[in-house]
Amino acid sequence: MAQTKTASIPATKRAPRTLAGTVPVNDGARAQIVAMYEAALRLMQEGKYDKAHSAFEKMLAGGAGDLSERVRMYSNACLLQASKGKNTFANSEEHYDYAVSLLNDGHYEDAREQFMIILKGNDKADYALYGLAVLASMTGDSHQCLEHLTEAIRQNPRNRIQARSDSDFQDMADDPRFTELLYPEV
Repeated sequence: MAQTKTASIPATKRAPRTLAGTVPVNDGARAQIVAMYEAALRLMQEGKYDKAHSAFEKMLAGGAGDLSERVRMYSNACLLQASKGKNTFANSEEHYDYAVSLLNDGHYEDAREQFMIILKGNDKADYALYGLAVLASMTGDSHQCLEHLTEAIRQNPRNRIQARSDSDFQDMADDPRFTELLYPEV
């Protein structure tokens, strides 16, 4: 029995389909919008509602295409969550404790923001400068650490004694500038 050959038809690539319709295969603008959308969603999932809201608003201003309704919905949700999550502190000590808890949990940028907010409210807040010094030490920024710690000690000499026994400065122990700052009498 002889086999017959059948002509094979080359398969054509089909564009993926979504609920909104067909997505263009090589649309760079669409890919950029989707990337921005995903980044904003990640911010939202991390609880950074203010930053996520800004990202969603930027998308809307630039034209979010078929994602506009979703972007608007998430933008409004971010506003709602941000208004719920505003921290209020009875005093600067509570605010400092919150910043330190962020630092201890590894949320360095958020901790830095909180220390800076404390300093904006009171530029004589030596404890916030000390916190920034600890943060800089933990993140490996020896120059910033020394600057902040020098100012904290200038404002309150007791910070020198505190820093001598603070294990958060262990990475700075080998730096001669740090030793000179903590033990100037030697």
